[in-house]
Amino acid sequence: MFELDWRSRQPIYEQLMEKMKEMIIRELWQPHDQLPSVRMMAKQLMVNPNTIQKAYRELERDGWIYSVPGKGSFVAPRPKQPNTEAIAAVRDQVIRLVKEARFLGVTNEQLWQWIQEGEKEGESDDSTKERDENV
Repeated sequence: MFELDWRSRQPIYEQLMEKMKEMIIRELWQPHDQLPSVRMMAKQLMVNPNTIQKAYRELERDGWIYSVPGKGSFVAPRPKQPNTEAIAAVRDQVIRLVKEARFLGVTNEQLWQWIQEGEKEGESDDSTKERDENV
């Protein structure tokens, strides 16, 4: 499924949330796809089920997933209207990271290169998805 960094200072539930968001963003999990149960994911990742539950709860609070009592958790459909609050939060994160990078001596050219790498990575994900669909 995915790997967690046990030596990281970032809490396991936050790492799990990031990995799950990545799966949704890359469209490896489609809207309304059922997610693994808390117990199954806890067993696969060898993590306490409460940690998995916390990640699911936070993802649901943020609108990434939804749950149906007795059925499980599912990937939430993408909103038709942009979530201005979420976009503002991402903007704030980007600004913070740019400030930190500039403090560390990263040039504007390097920042633009990283943005282009991110765009290419997204394009390769799209082409991989299209290739997989055609098989």
